[in-house]
Amino acid sequence: MPHLKDHKQKQPLWKDWDYKAQKKGIRSTVYSVNKDEYTGEWLDNKKHGKGTYRWKDTGAIYDGDWAEGKRCGFGTYSLPDKQHGGFQKQYSGGWKNDKRHGYGTHFYSEDEYYEGEFYADKRSGWGRMYYADGTIYEGEWYDDQRNGQGMLRLATENRYEGSWKNDKKNGPGKFFYLDKGQIYEGVWVDDIPKCGEMKDFGREGAPEPTQYPIPEVKLLNPESVVASAENQFLQEQD
Repeated sequence: MPHLKDHKQKQPLWKDWDYKAQKKGIRSTVYSVNKDEYTGEWLDNKKHGKGTYRWKDTGAIYDGDWAEGKRCGFGTYSLPDKQHGGFQKQYSGGWKNDKRHGYGTHFYSEDEYYEGEFYADKRSGWGRMYYADGTIYEGEWYDDQRNGQGMLRLATENRYEGSWKNDKKNGPGKFFYLDKGQIYEGVWVDDIPKCGEMKDFGREGAPEPTQYPIPEVKLLNPESVVASAENQFLQEQD
């Protein structure tokens, strides 16, 4: 009987070499051509899992989750603190496809920061913004601007509650002048109150009340007149 040859052939050597060369699992620091560096987990030659990336040109550091070579999951992005040394956190929260996505906190300066929802690297959804002058906005965002329903509280505790569009007061809303004991309720257009009614509101307990209360309106059926005018401005905004 003739000798039967073994038809099982070994795979080419280059495949073994290629497999061994692939970055997978936990690796020590790997340097890019531009001298950026990454330390962490890999899968199929892509950053995948937990890892830390440092940009050579800016000195910035990202530490967190990766998926298929992109920041994805939870992570923190920090910049060098040139004044005090070390690093200063700029953003900490959710990521997707290398962009801020989900719930997170972004620090714009030592005195200004936003905590809330992001979508594709922009403030979108619900969020709270703390401004350097002590003002706080809490409400809805879209495309990195205040849009929807929200409340703006000033450092004086006076506040606006109502509709927003393109980062400005637009639509029906109320402004509480708590220091004076008054409230304005009406329609706003691009941060300007266009039509509404000013009323006394807790004037007796206000810290700086007006000298005289608002006089009674003698106009016949004033509510109907105001409502008609407000509807006109609202229709113009549609």
